[in-house]
Amino acid sequence: MQWEKVIEIKICKHCNSSFDISDEDLEFYDKVSPVFNWIKLNIPSPTLCPDCRQQRRLSFRNERKLYKRKCDATGKDIISIYSPDKPYKVYNQDFWWSDNWDAMDYGIDFDFKRWFFEQFEELMKIVPKIDKLKINTQNCDYNNIIWNSKNCYMCSTTFQSEDCMYSYWCVESKNCVDNSTIFRWEWLYECINCNNSYNLNFCENCVDCRESYFLFNSSGCDNCFMCSNLHNKKYCILNIEYSKEEYTKEINNLLKKWLDDLKKDFDKLKKETIKKYYTSTNAINCTWDYIFDSKNCKSCYNIIDWEDIKYCYDSAVSLKDSMDMSMIWDIVELMLEAQASWYNWYKSAFVNFCWTGKNLYYCDYCMYCQNCFGCIWLKNKSYCILNKQYTKEQYEELVPKIIEYIVKTWEWWEFFPSSISPFWYNETVANEYFSLTKEKVINLGFKWSDYEPPFPKVEKIIPANKLPQNISDIPDDILNRAIECEVSKKPFKIIFQELDFYRKHNLPIPRRHPDIRHLDRMALRNPRKLYDRRCDKCGIDFKTTYSPDRSEIVYCEECYNKEVY
Repeated sequence: MQWEKVIEIKICKHCNSSFDISDEDLEFYDKVSPVFNWIKLNIPSPTLCPDCRQQRRLSFRNERKLYKRKCDATGKDIISIYSPDKPYKVYNQDFWWSDNWDAMDYGIDFDFKRWFFEQFEELMKIVPKIDKLKINTQNCDYNNIIWNSKNCYMCSTTFQSEDCMYSYWCVESKNCVDNSTIFRWEWLYECINCNNSYNLNFCENCVDCRESYFLFNSSGCDNCFMCSNLHNKKYCILNIEYSKEEYTKEINNLLKKWLDDLKKDFDKLKKETIKKYYTSTNAINCTWDYIFDSKNCKSCYNIIDWEDIKYCYDSAVSLKDSMDMSMIWDIVELMLEAQASWYNWYKSAFVNFCWTGKNLYYCDYCMYCQNCFGCIWLKNKSYCILNKQYTKEQYEELVPKIIEYIVKTWEWWEFFPSSISPFWYNETVANEYFSLTKEKVINLGFKWSDYEPPFPKVEKIIPANKLPQNISDIPDDILNRAIECEVSKKPFKIIFQELDFYRKHNLPIPRRHPDIRHLDRMALRNPRKLYDRRCDKCGIDFKTTYSPDRSEIVYCEECYNKEVY
C-alpha cells in the first residue's frame, strides 16, 4: 500500500517466490512481540511468503470430513473429525466438557535437548481431543464448527442457523441447502456470497433480494430471473422488466427447461456481464476482494468490519491491528499467525482454534486461557507451559529461556509445521485453496491418507444419469438407496429433510456428491491472487483477482458505477 515502505525482499523457503517486508510489518512484529520482566523477545520477519503461511495454517483445519469412531472414554459410537486411523484419543462432547478428566494431567516438562515442535507433537498425541467443535446446538451431530444452531446437517462454520444442509459459512440463516458464505437468509439453494434475502436459487453476490432465480451481482431485486448487475427491480427476465402477469407466464415456461441448460445459460450471462474489479462495499484503502465495512486492509479476502490488518482471510466483526489470520470471529486485536480464534482475543501469536484469551503463544484449542505457552486443550488456565502449571514468577522466568532456545533451533516466529497437523492434507481446507497431488503433498512434508470410511449398506446404488429429471417422479424409497456421483463415482445418500426441501421447491435430486458440489461452488469464486490489469473502458491500471488472460469485461469502480447505476 502507498503508506508502506519496502525494507526487505525475501525469498520464501517453501516455494522460492519473493515477498516484501515493509516498515509497517516490522513495526507490527515489534508491537506483538512478548515482554517478560521488561525485556522484549522480538518476533522477526517470516521465512515463508503470505500464501505459504496461509497454506500451513489451513493444513490444521478439517472442516467437512466426518467419520464414525468410538469415544475413547465411554466406548460409544461418535461422529468425529478425527478418522479412526489416527493415533489420538477422542472424547464425545459431554465427556470432554465434564470434570471427569483434566488436560493438565498430561503436562510435561520442557526438554532443552529436544526440538520444541517434537515435544508439542508428543503432547498433541496424548491429550484427548473433542470429537468436533459443536457449541450450544440441538440435533446437529453431523456438523463441525457450529454454534447456536439447530437441525443442521453436514454444515461447517455455521452460526445461529436452523434447518440448513450442506452449507459452508452459514450465519443467521434458515432452511438453506448447498450454499457458501451466506448471511441472514431463508430458503436458499445453491447460492454464494449472498446477504439478507429470501427464497433464492442459483444466485451469486446478491443483497436484499427475494423470490428469484439465477441472479448475479444484484441488490434489492424481487421476482427476477437470469439477471445481472440489476438493482431495485421487480419482475425482470434478462434485465428486461415485465408486468407481474407476463413475468409469471414466462417463468412457468422457463422453469420447465432442463436445469443443466439453465445453468449453462447463467454461465454465459456471467461471462458477458461487466464486472467491477473488486467486490467490496465501504472499504477504505483496502486491497483484494469481498471486503466490507473495513479500513486499511491489505491483501485480505472475505472480511467484514476490520481495520489495520494484512494477509487475513474469512473473518468478521471487529478485528484490528493484526496479521496473518484465518477464520477469525468477533473482537480480536494484536494477533499474529492465528487460525480460528474467537471472541475477545488480545496480543497472541501462533495459535490455532483458541478463543477468549490473551498472551498465548504456540497454543492449540485452548479456551478462556491467558499467559500460556505450548499448551493444548486447556480450559480457564494461566501460566502454563506444555500443559504444566507454574507460578507467575516461574512462568516469566522459564518462557524467555525457552524462546531463547527455540530461536537457536529456528522454531521461534513460525507457526506449527504442517508435519505435526492431526489431519491429512487431503482432508483439510488447505487442499481446497492449494490443491496438490499426493506425490507433491508428501514431497513438501505434508501428510496424506487414502483412508475411506465404509459406506452404509443400501438397497441399491443408482447412477446419477438414471435419476428422473422431475422431482415428482422420485420415489420415497430413494432414501434407502445411494446415488453414484456423475463426477467422482463416489456414492452418496439423500436424507428425508433434503428430499422434502427439493419437493417443496420443485428442484431435481442432485447428481453430484456433496464434496463435489462444495468444490463446484468454490470454483465459482475468483482465486486469492492479485493481477495487474487495466480497465476495459478507460484504461486505468488496477490490481484485481481477474487475470488479464480471462475474457471477462472488467471495469474500474468509476466506470462500473456509470454503466450499472
